[in-house]
Amino acid sequence: MKSPAHRTRDIERQAGYLKPEHCAPPPPRTGSDTMWFIRDSCGIVCGIITWLLVFYAEFVVVFVMLLPAKNVAYSLINGVLFNGLAFLALASHAKAMCTDPGAVPKGNATKEFIESLQLKPGQVVYKCPKCCSIKPDRAHHCSVCKRCIKKMDHHCPWVNNCVGENNQKYFVLFTMYIALISFHALLMVAFHFVFCFEEDWTKCSNFSPPATVILLILLCFEGLLFLIFTAVMFGTQVHSICTDETGIEQLKKEERRWAKKSKWMNMKVVFGHPFSVAWLSPFASPDHGKADVYQYIV
Repeated sequence: MKSPAHRTRDIERQAGYLKPEHCAPPPPRTGSDTMWFIRDSCGIVCGIITWLLVFYAEFVVVFVMLLPAKNVAYSLINGVLFNGLAFLALASHAKAMCTDPGAVPKGNATKEFIESLQLKPGQVVYKCPKCCSIKPDRAHHCSVCKRCIKKMDHHCPWVNNCVGENNQKYFVLFTMYIALISFHALLMVAFHFVFCFEEDWTKCSNFSPPATVILLILLCFEGLLFLIFTAVMFGTQVHSICTDETGIEQLKKEERRWAKKSKWMNMKVVFGHPFSVAWLSPFASPDHGKADVYQYIV
């Protein structure tokens, strides 16, 4: 009887039955392939909406709450903090969207490639019939990206990309920074309402009182919604990293064939080795160092 892990694979065959003659060789990479971007209309719209919502929050925070404030220090400190976190959130979003999540070369199930694997008699390998690729362990096919992705967690339309081996760090940072700016915005709205209730509304905003209230209520709704969503997503991602089990592997209850590592080592695999302030930077690519990405039970 086959294990649950085997049942979730697309194809399980011995090397002799992979039918490599049906696969065309992978296309050569050109200069236009250096940037990863998924041409999915839904994902592109969701990505644009994400940026517009952040810009709306920037507008309300800066022009409705901070600039009209009489306390210069309060405006300066909160303005620098909020804009800095918003910049890191958008940078993390761009990196998560435009970074190859770990795509397996398309069409590599050729006779030459299979022979180069030097498979032992009876050794089982997996071929994806959709992208004609030899699937590494822990790789799954994404119907949106139309590629097999190494350590695929899920496809997120908000970043218009899969969350996989190479971009999970940027996705986690994106959810963290969005949650932080949402919480910060809610705090500033609460202080602003308290201040305006004690003062004349015409003095606490450059806009009319009705417009100010509407803008603040919309920001509250956006901030609360995004805070709950991104905080939950951040928590599930950290849990997934610590347990070294992707969302798809948890959902399909796949058999664990890889060695169990400590939670701290699993964090280093995603964010880089050793621990440093670069963990919080979307501009620093993870340096795995001694943290092995794959360790399998023999």
